[in-house]
Amino acid sequence: MEKTDTKPWYKYFWPWFLIAVPTSSFIMAYFLVNFAANTEDSLVIDDYYKEGKAINASMAKVEQARRMRIMTDLTVIDGQIALEFHSGIPESGNALKLSFYHVTLEDKDFTMLLTRDASGIYRGYTEVDTNGKWRVSLTPMDEAWKVQQEVSLPRNDKIRFIP
Repeated sequence: MEKTDTKPWYKYFWPWFLIAVPTSSFIMAYFLVNFAANTEDSLVIDDYYKEGKAINASMAKVEQARRMRIMTDLTVIDGQIALEFHSGIPESGNALKLSFYHVTLEDKDFTMLLTRDASGIYRGYTEVDTNGKWRVSLTPMDEAWKVQQEVSLPRNDKIRFIP
């Protein structure tokens, strides 16, 4: 009589391998579904139609800035912001809104007011970390025009804003 191998099934490699493949798939699926359900994607817009209308209105404001021939130099150094007009300077001298929109992280976005000093330069200060890539937007308080540009900070030179 021949002696047969009488090890129980759980002492062989292949049954455990065949069990491990679907088990690991279920575990990974659980973590992926949990991750997808519990994180928020701030880059997705809920109402595309309204956003499209807002983009069209924004483009009209940029076109208005072109007609006014607005040209400025923006300097951002260690939170101190200076904006100097070369052409198209607002006659009223009212404060301007300078908005920083982070290209990927919505919670880093911020807006500040720039006020004109005696030499005609608009100045402001922020304690927010401005390092990174930003879409910077300049508008008057009545939002009649808009100048925007993408910039990477920090920079020691002046950033030319032309609509």
